[in-house]
Amino acid sequence: MKNLNYLKLSIMMFMQYMLLAVWWVPFAAYLNNLPNFETSQMWLILSSMAFGSMAAPLVGVIADRYISSEKLLAGLNLLVALFLLLATQQTHFVGLMITITLAMLCYMPTWSLTSSIAMTHISSEQFPRLRLFGTIGWVASGLFSMVAIHVFKVSLFDGTILPLYCAVGAAFVTVLFNLFLPKTPPTVSKSTKYSIQDILGLRVISTLKNKNFNRFVLITILTVIPFSLLYSYGSLFLQDENFKYITVTMNWRQVAELFFLFITTSILVKYGFKKALLFGLVALFIQYLSLYAGVVSGQQWLYYIGILPHGLIFGLFFIAGQVYTDKVVPQEYKAQAQGFLAFITWGVGIFIGNLINGRLIEYFRVDQHANWSLLFAIAFVSTIVIIILFAIFFKNPSTAEQQK
Repeated sequence: MKNLNYLKLSIMMFMQYMLLAVWWVPFAAYLNNLPNFETSQMWLILSSMAFGSMAAPLVGVIADRYISSEKLLAGLNLLVALFLLLATQQTHFVGLMITITLAMLCYMPTWSLTSSIAMTHISSEQFPRLRLFGTIGWVASGLFSMVAIHVFKVSLFDGTILPLYCAVGAAFVTVLFNLFLPKTPPTVSKSTKYSIQDILGLRVISTLKNKNFNRFVLITILTVIPFSLLYSYGSLFLQDENFKYITVTMNWRQVAELFFLFITTSILVKYGFKKALLFGLVALFIQYLSLYAGVVSGQQWLYYIGILPHGLIFGLFFIAGQVYTDKVVPQEYKAQAQGFLAFITWGVGIFIGNLINGRLIEYFRVDQHANWSLLFAIAFVSTIVIIILFAIFFKNPSTAEQQK
């Protein structure tokens, strides 16, 4: 039964991340190809990920109190499929903004929900290795572009409407798999009162009164700002550089992530949370330094060195951050805590990052293209500042803190 549950959880992660990657990775290029779309409208739609993440704490409250997590996950994915199907019929800003935001309000909470489900049935230390199946799903999404070009007899896949249609099909298949997941019932009594603090995920902070955790939250928000430049606008960068297979190229970062997620558990055990998180931040610096060097020198092979560290950033900062949160939060708030972390990372952080980077892209345009060398320089300099702040103010959690 244990091995069967692990298989089910692996498929859950694979499908959940594939259904996003197939359309989100090339989405900025698609928006850029639509007529009469301004940069400000583009970053607003790309910020739908941030808006969607803001629903994660509320979904955590529902999972903790009212509905089995696996049933809630299936319902959310069904809504994702329907809203993305509606999005395929939209070509104007308002229609796309509404449908994509609704889809993300249903999708983004599933990241914390799947993490909570997984860590209910396996130890949190083993979570990074299970999570790598999500990365495999993300990498597999790149195959859609190569296959679709031959099946549909088209010259381009990325930057067209086809990725959205593929995502709709993947979402419906994901719903079917969700129905067979291990039972994960609520952990808090329905009669337990909750407030706006719970809905926003702020109960996690008020319950812990943990200055170290609060510092981690602030550093995470700051980190996502430079991180979002490549994460949200990477397809636009590759389009400016005339890459044909945008999704495949971007997915090299997930190929590297497979390896880094596999060793994340070992790194956490050997070096502890602070060093693991610090390694992730250093990888972010290397990423933007390499991309900057590639643009300035005109050597595109440096782009791949810049893309590959993403796996290290994701595994050793964001995934390790989830494990750290699971360690220091009481049992009854685990789903809510993961929702709160998703909210401040992919909600607050991505929104601020998309806003700042979108404005910078527009402000520093040169001949209708973004000034990528300057943008990457700003990103790696800001990362240096974040590394210094983290090294000074964040401390490894004590054994007592983890057992609290």
